[in-house]
Amino acid sequence: MSAALLLQPVARKRCASCQCWSGPRAVGTTPGSVAIAAETDVGLCDGGGWHGSERRARSACGHWRIWPVLLDGGTPPA
Repeated sequence: MSAALLLQPVARKRCASCQCWSGPRAVGTTPGSVAIAAETDVGLCDGGGWHGSERRARSACGHWRIWPVLLDGGTPPA
């Protein structure tokens, strides 16, 4: 990931913060956020609503589940 990261709030329930998304990401520097290089980053959906499809970091679906790493290093959505 590059030095200039975008922070995406976990509360938005986008692919970047979902346990099914395999794209590049890290726990954000502020609570309740995920760090991504760009909103256009892609990763495969593994077990979610778009299983087997490439999805962008800012995509969403009704099968969102919080990325478990965020439960330890971030704040889960309300």
